[in-house]
Amino acid sequence: MIFVTVGTQLPFPRLIQTVDDLAEGLSEDVVAQVGPDTTPRAHLSARPMLTPSEFDTLFRQARVIIGHAGIGTVLSARRFEKPVILVPRRHDKGEHRNDHQLATVKALKGAPGIYIAENGEEIAALLSQELSAPSAAAAKTESHASLIAELRRLITMDS
Repeated sequence: MIFVTVGTQLPFPRLIQTVDDLAEGLSEDVVAQVGPDTTPRAHLSARPMLTPSEFDTLFRQARVIIGHAGIGTVLSARRFEKPVILVPRRHDKGEHRNDHQLATVKALKGAPGIYIAENGEEIAALLSQELSAPSAAAAKTESHASLIAELRRLITMDS
């Protein structure tokens, strides 16, 4: 199963329509948390909002997550060790107040288990691959290594 999430603040019709179009050719179910988007969808199961328990259950059951580039989506993917395809909302398309999600994906590009897509072709290409999941332990190791490197840099600067 593929789980799609757009967060709780805003709808993301471009992402939901793109995944709905792709879902027609997929051999697995697609469940989407769509927020305040009431457009009927032909090929995915759309749910406006989910309780935290429902959200966690769908995250656990999913093979892969597709979502907006919100930090909650990223943290949940790490927590449940699921590969996540992030599609940033774009200010120039009226999807958000600014382009902070573009900055988010730029910062996360190349991180284990995190994949970036801008359009349906890129999402489809990623879905056809065996995607690795982020490891919660690896994330801690990476952040610890970054902290140690930064501390070393600061210590040697003062010497």
